[in-house]
Amino acid sequence: MIAFPNCKINLGLYIENKRSDGFHNIKTVFYPIELTDVLEIIESDTSHFVMSMSGIPVNGDFHSNLCYKAYTLLKNDFSLPAVKIHLHKAIPHGAGLGGGSSDATFTIKMLNNKFNLNLNIKQMQQYASKLGSDCTFFIENKTVIAKEKGDVFENIEISLNGYHIIIAKPNIGVSTPDAYKWIKPRNEEIDIMSIIKQPIENWKDNLINDFEESVFKKYPVIASIKELLYKNGAIYAAMSGSGAAVYGIFREIPQNLKLPDGSFCWGKNLNP
Repeated sequence: MIAFPNCKINLGLYIENKRSDGFHNIKTVFYPIELTDVLEIIESDTSHFVMSMSGIPVNGDFHSNLCYKAYTLLKNDFSLPAVKIHLHKAIPHGAGLGGGSSDATFTIKMLNNKFNLNLNIKQMQQYASKLGSDCTFFIENKTVIAKEKGDVFENIEISLNGYHIIIAKPNIGVSTPDAYKWIKPRNEEIDIMSIIKQPIENWKDNLINDFEESVFKKYPVIASIKELLYKNGAIYAAMSGSGAAVYGIFREIPQNLKLPDGSFCWGKNLNP
């Protein structure tokens, strides 16, 4: 069984306040994007779990990989056989694109289908939530307003059809826990629905990622990429999540975009 776990971008990201459990209440829009990894799961011909990887290198052995953790989570409750998982990474990590979370969540969905576990959407979301706050999003994988820890959703209709997107990431990663340590919460509730419903031309001044101010100070190269996207005609550009990826939304793909050496770059026409 093969699947293609996709990433997401954040349209705005507001850190409203710190919670009593140590997490933060946020408001953001998760928007799925067609930049994908490749994930294959087959039954193992041995009694042992086997995992292999290709594509963008990822540090650590398979025990620290979220795909393995997703498998282990389900195996604790179901009589799953040993499996072989191969993950080809095309979504950069340390980017704020949710690639690892997507891989984990697709593992849950694939195991559910392959071994007829009969888990419904809510049950799969409950498992996914144990792996990370944004994992839950990838179960239904549709545009939503994400609230609280990023795992409570409100449906929203947003169409970017007819636009182009470029995702760029310098050759650095940003630690999400560190980014939260640097942030100063707003201590106010944000009506992101009214902001996102404005014309896209208004987003530049009104749709904010609260991580940018502190992350840009630590990593000026990320700020320079956002500026570069605007200089090359982006209608809206922003960092995704806690970085280090920045995306730009364009009417036309720029022809002479020159990013810092070693940068990752991906582009897509958002027509259906």
